[in-house]
Amino acid sequence: MSLPKQFTGRVAIFFCFIIPTAIAIAQGDTSATKRLREQNKQLEEQVVKIADDVYTSVGQSVSNSSVIIGDDGLVIIDTGMTMEAAQRIVAEFRKITDKPVKAIIFTHAHGDHTGGAPAFFGKERPQIWAHVNFGSEAKPLHAAGLTYQRVRGARQAGFKLPADQRINNGIAPVRYPKRGGGAFEAGKESLPTHFLKSERQKIKIAGIELELISAPGETNDQLYVWYPKQRVLFAGDNFYRSFPNLYAIRGTPQRNVRLWAESLEKLAREDALALVGGHTNPVLGRDKVRQVLGDYHDAVKFIHDKTVEGMNKGLTPDQLVQYVRLPEHLANKDYLQPFYGHPEWGIRSIFNGYLGWFDGNPTNLFRLPPKDEAERMAKLAGGNAKLLSAAKLALTSNDDQWAAQLADHLLALDPKNKQVSEIKAEALTKLARNMVNATARNYYLTVARELRESSK
Repeated sequence: MSLPKQFTGRVAIFFCFIIPTAIAIAQGDTSATKRLREQNKQLEEQVVKIADDVYTSVGQSVSNSSVIIGDDGLVIIDTGMTMEAAQRIVAEFRKITDKPVKAIIFTHAHGDHTGGAPAFFGKERPQIWAHVNFGSEAKPLHAAGLTYQRVRGARQAGFKLPADQRINNGIAPVRYPKRGGGAFEAGKESLPTHFLKSERQKIKIAGIELELISAPGETNDQLYVWYPKQRVLFAGDNFYRSFPNLYAIRGTPQRNVRLWAESLEKLAREDALALVGGHTNPVLGRDKVRQVLGDYHDAVKFIHDKTVEGMNKGLTPDQLVQYVRLPEHLANKDYLQPFYGHPEWGIRSIFNGYLGWFDGNPTNLFRLPPKDEAERMAKLAGGNAKLLSAAKLALTSNDDQWAAQLADHLLALDPKNKQVSEIKAEALTKLARNMVNATARNYYLTVARELRESSK
């Protein structure tokens, strides 16, 4: 999930820029919008009984939170994003049991899984378990003093959009951070006290015997929880009902796709009766779990291996996204639709992770600056007015990607041109309507609003 707590602390997420009057996207839903709305069924608020004494809260926060009931206490797996959401989850769990929380297990350090931890505290502070690499994704960003991912994170999450422009976040329901506050509320009191330091470790809490297993994937500090008595897997964000987010457009250090595939293979070997992902509805039944994890593993491994195959042919990232196509039997699965992650982003990230930014084409070693290239494009078009006419024609012809790219050339020549800003904003708005990926949709619409606001 996006915007980890370590990236934000209590920094505001630019909520104050939300504009009360929504921009009408268009009348009626496109097929992409309808598909994204259908995904809301995965995010409806409910508490699901997974097995005897095992329950999962879905939709009450942006991530799932689970409880296992033991002899004299409870083990909680992930705690939701905010105290407000966590308090609602606690209230639902208290309808089932009043036993104290003896331990909390974080599947990884993203704030949407850790922010609500204090709501689960009782008279005695529970043990808090996590991977020994807890928070490792954010460390290089902190060390560099890099903060811009917060802006991009707010865009992909849709925090600056009005409610009528947000459908969901692909694997999470629509939520807003508190006005003037950070997205994630937990502080030092929620830091882990116990750590998984090996590949696999058995623990026993409140009479509950669990195994914690290192499983790098969406983050390097990911672990999954195996409850052998009931054969339940708690996978964290290595699984949810969407194509996985092999790269987050808010910007992240590299996510190792090869290791993610290996972790999915480990999950599949447990032969579970139930699979609880970090988001969306659990998967119940041995055959269904086996099928889903097998397909999920095969999809991730295929993207990795086929990308490497193309790289060995000398293909550039732009060529690779045409070369690498998920096999139809995987691409058609409802739990591998690109609601949150997208194969193209994974392909580009794999290339960059192995070979860096240079695509192998010497033309790109020292490219012309955007303004210089734009001047030459305008000259080729017959002048700035002709380039502007081409952008307008592309927009009216529903050639929206080309319209946006032409608008970028024009904005390089005149960044304050209101007419061009509106062309790009409209192109992005139209692109959003046909985008099934929620984070891309939110990003398109947010930047469109920013362009319109800046040109007033």
